[in-house]
Amino acid sequence: GSIVADHFNTAAVFKSVGIDFCCGGHQSLEAAAADHGLNLTTLEEHLAETIKAGDGGLPDFKSWSLDFLADYLVNVYHSKARTMLPELKAYTEKIAEVHGANHPELLEIADAFRLIHSEMPLHLNEEEDSLFPAIKKALLTGDETAKAVIKAAYDGMMNDHVLIGGTMDKIRVLSQDYRLPEDACNTYLVTFKLLEAFEDDLHIHVHLENNLLFPKALALS
Repeated sequence: GSIVADHFNTAAVFKSVGIDFCCGGHQSLEAAAADHGLNLTTLEEHLAETIKAGDGGLPDFKSWSLDFLADYLVNVYHSKARTMLPELKAYTEKIAEVHGANHPELLEIADAFRLIHSEMPLHLNEEEDSLFPAIKKALLTGDETAKAVIKAAYDGMMNDHVLIGGTMDKIRVLSQDYRLPEDACNTYLVTFKLLEAFEDDLHIHVHLENNLLFPKALALS
């Protein structure tokens, strides 16, 4: 997580080898490589090459102020999630209904996404209505009540990330990395592409909160 916080372009490296840098971002590089059966030296070399190549104009999130980062999360990642959640719920339920007899894993995927659909809006609302305003107030005025809100919210926010991120991990496993079967229709294709895009956004969203926003907010409090 700290590597991606310092060099955002390395997120693509971790994604390519299946290493979780958001909810699982607390691991050391050595432990993550061992868990995935990867050669540590090769992984370190790939990361070093990526860092040396530069960020290619990617945002320097680490340099952003907390209030600006919070607004960015709401305007980009919260907004996209609110749009995609009902669409994906409908799509996952549709392909489960049509293809579930031949692909029972789709029934589990639909159930898993229903959990995300019900839990994630509550999480987003709490951030937008309580946590993010408290971060801004603590940053601006040093208000002690706002600092207390930050401390009180932290564990719940992190637990939500584990629940939602873990459920998306389950969907990826059930779908065999979004692999399409031979009898997949266009709706099946669209659903899996959207699920993968949703997961990619979720990883960046959670990374920005777990590894940048929340630690800085806690330090502020």
